[in-house]
Amino acid sequence: MKIFLFILAGLAVLFLGLATYVRLASVDPALWHVDPETASDPGGRGVLIRQSSDLSPEAALRALDKIILATPRSRMIAGDVASGMVTYEVRTKWKRYPDYATFKATPSDQGSDLVILSRARFGESDFGVNAARLDGWLEQFKALEN
Repeated sequence: MKIFLFILAGLAVLFLGLATYVRLASVDPALWHVDPETASDPGGRGVLIRQSSDLSPEAALRALDKIILATPRSRMIAGDVASGMVTYEVRTKWKRYPDYATFKATPSDQGSDLVILSRARFGESDFGVNAARLDGWLEQFKALEN
């Protein structure tokens, strides 16, 4: 019985240490602020989306910036609207896992082309969280465009 309790206590300490690391780990923007057009496919850890907009690149990014920053637990970590590329950190509600989303807008004949790369920092799968979050943001964005 003592061995079982010792193992259980060890696992609890390990779990708490991991949870603390995930919540407090520093962010190196250089690792996450990458061009979505040339970045590698995130696989099961995220999603890569291409979309066109009738808005200019700056107007599209400005609208998306307002939507994203209104999302709880989100913040800009690199880039800016004027440069045409912005990266945000968004943390999950319960465990505060960090996800990173980079938005790039370039001019097109109709307005702008958007390339969005969203990915999880930890784990092998994000369980569709990034895709669902992007879908919600893009629905709000489409409503603003109309």
